[in-house]
Amino acid sequence: MPRFSMPRARSAVTAALVVPLTAAGLVLSGSGAAHAAANAGPGFPAHYAAPYVETWNSPSAMASAEAATGLKYYTLAFVIAGSGCQATFNGSTSISDAGWTGAINTLRASGGDVIASFGGASGTELAQACTSVSSLQAQYQAVIDTLNLTRVDLDVEGAALDDTAANDRRNQALANLQTQYAAAGKTLSVDYTLPVDPSGLESNSLSLLNNAKSHNLNVNLVNIMTMDYGPNEDMGQAAISAANGLHSQLGAIWTGKSSAQLWGMEGNTPMVGVNDSTNEVFSTGNASALESFAASNGIQELSYWSLGRDKTCATGTYSDTCSGTPESAYQFASIFNQLTGTTTGGGGGTTPTGAITGYGGKCVDIAGANSANGTAVQLYDCNGTGAQSWTVASNGSLQALGKCMDVTAAGTADGTQIQLYDCNGTAAQQWQHQSNGELVNTGSGKCLDATGPSSANGTRLQIWTCADSANQQWNLPS
Repeated sequence: MPRFSMPRARSAVTAALVVPLTAAGLVLSGSGAAHAAANAGPGFPAHYAAPYVETWNSPSAMASAEAATGLKYYTLAFVIAGSGCQATFNGSTSISDAGWTGAINTLRASGGDVIASFGGASGTELAQACTSVSSLQAQYQAVIDTLNLTRVDLDVEGAALDDTAANDRRNQALANLQTQYAAAGKTLSVDYTLPVDPSGLESNSLSLLNNAKSHNLNVNLVNIMTMDYGPNEDMGQAAISAANGLHSQLGAIWTGKSSAQLWGMEGNTPMVGVNDSTNEVFSTGNASALESFAASNGIQELSYWSLGRDKTCATGTYSDTCSGTPESAYQFASIFNQLTGTTTGGGGGTTPTGAITGYGGKCVDIAGANSANGTAVQLYDCNGTGAQSWTVASNGSLQALGKCMDVTAAGTADGTQIQLYDCNGTAAQQWQHQSNGELVNTGSGKCLDATGPSSANGTRLQIWTCADSANQQWNLPS
């Protein structure tokens, strides 16, 4: 099986058809056989760590790291072309591989989620193998539907980064899919992972991002590969310098965004330990410095190459299976995971966890602290329990006890009741907090409402036409 390494930041530097969405839960592989999709995930907080996981290694790697560190978010490396225009893991493994589907389902059941990364340093990048927008779009969609993804990463570099026709196809295909999924009530976040100098992105990366903007592609974040610069560097400070440079560059492209929103568009991915340029070593001390910077500025994501290297071996050793720097097992994961769930810096939004209070000063509560699908969501005296601890996720969902606040049967009628249900990324689980305190459900356009109005314990929550009334005003955790 081929072995890939994370792309070197300096290596090799130098009217579309719309494909209909597949039936829910099923996708077609290249052979035409139907496969059940992976279970839906809960999505991502506004700030998180998601290291790259080598899909040519064991699918158990995510569970092992989660057990050791509590880290719940991972980036699957890499989806590339297999035979012709056919998406595969690392060129040889089916996207519907049972081992990886099972590992993803286990992670999601514990409240975690995955990003699939397309590209990398080796093999054939999918946008180069698929020579039409429609064929490329179909392959992206097959992966998204098979893995039930709400977020994808496009790792573009080297010859692929300089292929402007492929860049244009990719951006068109992704923009089409964002539009289609949005019409179906599903979010598709698109991340770009790009090479960088300590001063920021080079011109070919900036051209790719400007092309994305020209196609109205909503880019969630730009993740910079802070590694392999060539000269000797303090790798922690070089990563921070590159982040500062990126902030200015993003502002020149997305001119309507605030400084905090631009920080919230950033990701940062060093190569832990000894880099391919072996004079460069990213230490655990560098990791702590970068995490502190990311938290204070509101950077959305910290990642690293790679999970399989996050353990020590002889100092100075360059290896695919260890870092070559002093550390305990998964120490880089533990350090970067401190970013997960932070609210500092403003960023692109926060992911606070706590009580939602409303009518009569009561709390939004899960009846009986029962996590079963269909459990009533109600008002109750605030008591500080997990049944009243809600996380405001970046995809607009409100999550407690590992599940989501849901409009029953995706109803839109006044009086449709609110329940707890498995997170599935649909509009029935997406809420927008308004300046007047209303919580608007995006699927129905109606407001979270305390029935009655009543503030008695056990009052069931429902949706109702927004009226700016006291029983529709809610305070979210901050």
